[in-house]
Amino acid sequence: MYATHLLRRSYREDGKVKNETVGNLSHLPEPLIEVIRRALHGESFVPVGERLQIVRSEPHGHVQAVRTAMQRLGFESLIASHSSPERDRVCAMVASRVLSPHTKLATARWWQSVTLAEESGVQAANEDDQASG
Repeated sequence: MYATHLLRRSYREDGKVKNETVGNLSHLPEPLIEVIRRALHGESFVPVGERLQIVRSEPHGHVQAVRTAMQRLGFESLIASHSSPERDRVCAMVASRVLSPHTKLATARWWQSVTLAEESGVQAANEDDQASG
């Protein structure tokens, strides 16, 4: 089935209602025709950037790269055979040393500026929870 979408205007001339075809919109994609239809009915649209507010943005790509490499190498199972909070903290600390070597205190603070703590499940850890070293 072929559908024709015409943009028309109505006006009065000598007391009679007349119609004029302003344009043929049939060549446009259906979603764009729908936007035009909604705009002609009074709906307003704003750019996405004006409607969204960035609340927080943290670097993640480098964290994901190191975590993926550690998973592929089976690093977690080298530390402990079963999952535990201690194993998670050790793995997060090793990843931290690879990404940005710091003291334990600085590492605990650095975890709050990247996604590593959240991805590793150690958000609540602090410098006292980290292994001695």
